[in-house]
Amino acid sequence: MDFQYFDIASKIPIRQKSDAARSIRPRISRIALIGNYLPRRCGIATFTADIFNSLKSQYPSVKVDVWAMNDSSHSYNYPSEVSGSIAQNDPISYRLAAAAISANKPDLVWLQHEFGIFGGRAGCHILKLLDRVSVPVAVTLHSVLSNPDSDQRRVTDALLKRCAIVMVMAEAAKQILIDTYRCDPAKICVIPHGIPDRPFTATAPMKERFGWKNRKVIMTFGLLSPGKGIETVILALPALTQRFPEALYVVLGATHPHCISQNGETYRDSLKAMADDLGVSNNVEWIDGFCDTEQLLDYLSAADIYATPYLNPAQVTSGTLAYAVGLGKPVVSTPYVHAIELLAGGHGHLIDFGDSKGFANAIIDLLEDEVGLMDLRKRTYALSRSMIWPRFSEAAMARFQEGIPPSVVPTTPIRPVPIPETLPFEAVIRHSNFTGILQHSRFGVPDRRHGYCIDDNARALILACRSHADIIQRDRWMAVYASFVDHAWNPQACRFRNFMGFDGQWLEDIGSNDSNGRAIWALGIAAASAPIDGVRDWAQNLFGDAIDHLAGIDSPRAKAFKILGSVAVQNSLPEHPELLSYIVEWGELLVQLYRDTQRDDWRWFEPVLAYDNARISEALIRSGILLRREDFVQIGLASLEWLNEIQTSSKGTFSAIGSDSFNRPFAEPLPHDQQPVEAAAMVDACDAAFIATGEPVWQDRALNAYRWFLGKNEHGLPVGNAETGACFDALTPTGVNLNQGAESLLAFHLATISIQPHVRR
Repeated sequence: MDFQYFDIASKIPIRQKSDAARSIRPRISRIALIGNYLPRRCGIATFTADIFNSLKSQYPSVKVDVWAMNDSSHSYNYPSEVSGSIAQNDPISYRLAAAAISANKPDLVWLQHEFGIFGGRAGCHILKLLDRVSVPVAVTLHSVLSNPDSDQRRVTDALLKRCAIVMVMAEAAKQILIDTYRCDPAKICVIPHGIPDRPFTATAPMKERFGWKNRKVIMTFGLLSPGKGIETVILALPALTQRFPEALYVVLGATHPHCISQNGETYRDSLKAMADDLGVSNNVEWIDGFCDTEQLLDYLSAADIYATPYLNPAQVTSGTLAYAVGLGKPVVSTPYVHAIELLAGGHGHLIDFGDSKGFANAIIDLLEDEVGLMDLRKRTYALSRSMIWPRFSEAAMARFQEGIPPSVVPTTPIRPVPIPETLPFEAVIRHSNFTGILQHSRFGVPDRRHGYCIDDNARALILACRSHADIIQRDRWMAVYASFVDHAWNPQACRFRNFMGFDGQWLEDIGSNDSNGRAIWALGIAAASAPIDGVRDWAQNLFGDAIDHLAGIDSPRAKAFKILGSVAVQNSLPEHPELLSYIVEWGELLVQLYRDTQRDDWRWFEPVLAYDNARISEALIRSGILLRREDFVQIGLASLEWLNEIQTSSKGTFSAIGSDSFNRPFAEPLPHDQQPVEAAAMVDACDAAFIATGEPVWQDRALNAYRWFLGKNEHGLPVGNAETGACFDALTPTGVNLNQGAESLLAFHLATISIQPHVRR
């Protein structure tokens, strides 16, 4: 018989659609495909592998990089197409994968999403990856929840916002996305679940192969768990076997790993006990194992009827149902979403949830009418021809071509933004009140919920001491920031506090080592150069009180901050032999750290990179100049040279070490998220290197780092605004972080002051 096959959604004849699809010239040349993958044993793994194989067959010119999800307790021996794996519960693993995906420059990321395969609350870790890739994202939603909990709703909303294309396998799922999640309908496409392409065959040969000759075979397949409703069919067996004693119910599939880990084989054992009690044990065969696709299809080919007694009415996707339909199997099913749509038009029997009597009657009716059974088989098989994997991949690729714009290469260079002479100090004032400068913002509005910290108020004090802004405004706010630093000193603990709530209450008695080091740095700058006599006298006094107590605090950056503050004092005030000895001690400790840690490919003070990296090099160079210590200067320059190398992109722009790189031993740095403090630190460190060497290359490097603020970066986007003085918090894979916190704001202002001598030169 010659079947005329139609696409379910478009009603276009499949042969016609296939020819049209093959005429597409993909502008998509590379796809990053994320999901579970074989040999992991689950439906998503099989689905993702089928997508890969179909794309490889239909579009051999398109490169597909597979990124496989590892569950919490396993790793797998993946085939060669798997570029890498992602550890489900490790946030860093998602960031590393994002960097590797971005390095391959795909045109599209295609995510297979199911709650339960990603880590974090409701699988939120996957958002860390998607937020760090800049290309369009398509997602196939294998579950669409009509009543999500708050975490599921939050993650789904974020996922829908991030994705350019949202693929579902049922019209009902599309409607849920529109009604419940307010998803843009233009984003959504419905493509039925893909299936293998097998010929229409008789059941008898396969029955004989499996030892089921002359049996009436009813089959259910899938990972076994209570939601499968297997008990519904077992309870139907007494009535069924009374009419057909030879009936055999085959339950094919291993118990779901989550059930095994929590309850072992309790569910399977309870079903076996039920069959024993009903006297139908000989009419049930349990095949406990995971089948590959070919094995599964062989088993399904032996079935007379396929049963899906699932208990969840909201289930929008069932791969096993699609596979059964693809082999032309008459289906008796509960009316869950996918079954209602796929079996519409008399292509199967729908029975109420838990209705064992209804299942028995429907199966008996089918088995008694052999002619009708064969007719249903043929109609079901014809229906499924639009779902075979070649049609699935063609429909997906056509949607990608439609929904993903072509890359556009600018034909004219972006006009460079001139370096400003000054920035409006008003931007700093807007972020401050008479307690101090607030830490964070929501977009451009200071966020009171996070209060204040000494880190930012110390930076603000340094800025006020160095700024040439309106004297009245500057001096007024200098006193505010100095007052915060003064109040932060805890004389009982002989340490600075760091965090303060918006209500003015300190949240700790002792701040971190680095925050204490930064306070000393600010006091040193104020002691040396505060334009107000009273502030300068206060800073000299508190610096003298605090420095002995803080001499022993460790961490390379705390030492660097203390050196920078102490060098400022030594350069401006009468010589302090004890302070000089501290500078020598801290500098020698940094030198020893460098010598202990450096390798041929790692010229640094620690086995990891963190924030404000260039401050360590700057501290050694400035202290070396003061002390006439050539070893300090040379190690400072060597480390800064290496830091400059790894923070310069292939296009020559400054590319700050991203926060994703932090605390990864001896690992190549990752590009995101790039923080303004790194650019500001590099400007100051290159300034110190120029003073030490007189080599113009260090001026060039300082200017290159500063221009990162103005848009000379990988996205060509300004991070700082020279007209308003505001600054965004980071450069991310998809653009800028639109929040404008104090750290970023102050970094931009301080860097603008530091770069001026090099602009004039």
